[in-house]
Amino acid sequence: MSNEPTKMWSGRFREPLNSAFEDWQRSFPFDWRLLPQEVAASKAHARAIAAAGILTEAELTKMLEGLDAVVTSNPLHAETILAKATNAEDIHHFVELELTKHIGNLALKLHTGRSRNEQIATDMRLFVRDAIDNTVAGLRAWHEALTTLATEAGDSVIPSYTHLQRAEPVLVAHWLLAYASMIERDISRLTDARARMNYCPLGSGAVAGATLALDRTIAARELKFTAPTPNSMDATSDRDFALDFTQAIATLGIHISRFAEELTLYSTAEFGFLDLPEAFSTGSSAMPQKKNPDLTELIRGKSGRLLGAATTLATLIKGLPLAYNKDLQEGQEPVFDSADTIAGILSVLPAFTRALKFNFDRMKTAATTGYLNAMAAATYLSNKGVPFRKAHEIIGNAVRLGIETKRELDDITLPELQQLSPAFAEDFFAAITLEATLDCHDVIGGTARPRVAEALVASKKKVSTRETESEK
Repeated sequence: MSNEPTKMWSGRFREPLNSAFEDWQRSFPFDWRLLPQEVAASKAHARAIAAAGILTEAELTKMLEGLDAVVTSNPLHAETILAKATNAEDIHHFVELELTKHIGNLALKLHTGRSRNEQIATDMRLFVRDAIDNTVAGLRAWHEALTTLATEAGDSVIPSYTHLQRAEPVLVAHWLLAYASMIERDISRLTDARARMNYCPLGSGAVAGATLALDRTIAARELKFTAPTPNSMDATSDRDFALDFTQAIATLGIHISRFAEELTLYSTAEFGFLDLPEAFSTGSSAMPQKKNPDLTELIRGKSGRLLGAATTLATLIKGLPLAYNKDLQEGQEPVFDSADTIAGILSVLPAFTRALKFNFDRMKTAATTGYLNAMAAATYLSNKGVPFRKAHEIIGNAVRLGIETKRELDDITLPELQQLSPAFAEDFFAAITLEATLDCHDVIGGTARPRVAEALVASKKKVSTRETESEK
C-alpha cells in the first residue's frame, strides 16, 4: 500500500503513516507563516536553476508568475491557509501543492537541486532578518519617545536609588536617557546579529551541497544576502542566528521590564511620582477606586516569556550532532513567539511612554530630603583638602546629627558643623544646594545640567539622523 502521491518523500515507503503520528509531526500548523519567505527563496532558487539550464526562459517566467500567484491567493491568515491544505506537511509542501495548481507539473521542477533542510534554514534567516528590522524600528520609536519626554522634563529632578534606597538627586532627563543608552546597546546587538546571519544557505543541499553546478551567488544576491554560506553542513544545521536573535530580544525584554518595574513602583501612592495614563490602564471589578498598571505588569510578565524562548532554543540545539535533525523543527516556534511578543510590546510602549505625566513637585521633594546631598557635602570637604575617607566620616556624623534633630544638612548651623570639622565655611551651604549637588557631577555621563543638555542634543541627533535615513 503506497502513500498519497502528494507526499514529497513517499517513493521509498510502502506503509501509510500512522494517522496520529502524521498529524502530530506536521510543522505546517505553525510554519505556514513562512509563506512570504518560502516564496522569495523559491523564486531565487528558480533563477539559480534556470542559470544552470534546468529551466528555459519561458519556464522561469511561468514559474515566477506562479509563485507570485501563490502569495496573492493565500492571505497570511492561519485558519484560511490551514483549512486550504489539510494534507500539507510543511510550508515547503504547501507551496509545491499550490504552485502545481497554478502551473501544473512544471512546479515539480522547482525542487531540482535543493532540499527542505536548506529551505527551512533560508526561510528562517529571512524571517529573523525581517523581525530584526521590525524590532529596531520599534526601538527607535521608543527611543524617540524617551528623548521627547526627557526634553519636556527640563531641569526637573528625581531621586536616584541604589539598593532601592534614595541615593542622590538626578535630572529626570538623566534617568530617562539611561534607558535610551540601553536601547542603543539593544540596537547594536540586533544589528550585529543581522550582519552575522546574512549569508544564504541555498545551494547547500540536504547536507553535502547541491548536486547541480549552481551559481550560489545568484540566490544570495536575489535575497539580498551578503554571500553564500561557506559550509553546507553548517548551513543546514546552524541556528546560531535564531539563538542570537532570541537572546538579544531576551536582553531587550529585561531592559523594558526594568523600565516597567520602575514605573509600576513610581505610580504607587507611596511614591506618587507619576500618574499612569488611563488609556493604558484598567480598573478593578471589585474596588471602584483602583487604576491598575496592566501595561507595565504585562511587560514584566512577557519579559519572562522572552527569556524562556531563548532558553528553549539553546537547550534544543546544545546536544545536536551535525547536520540537520528533526529537533530543529521545534526551534521555529520560540523564534516566532519572540518576534510576536516583542512586536506586541513595541506596538504600545512608545505611545505609552509619550503619555506619561510626572508629578515633578513630588519628585523634587523626594530628591531634596533625606540627605541626598551628602555626597556633594563630602566632596565639598574633599575639595578643602580633607581626605575623602575622613570627609565621608565627618558628613556621616553630620547626617546622624540631622537625623537626631530632624533637620536636613542645610538646616544645621555653621557653628555646629565646625564642631565636626574646622574645614566647614559659609560657602558650604552653596555647595549643597540642589543645583550644586547636580552640577558637581560634571563628567561625561554625569547628571550635571550641562552634561545632560549635551546628552539630550546627542540623543535628538540620533533620532533626526535615523529619520533622515528612513526618508532616503
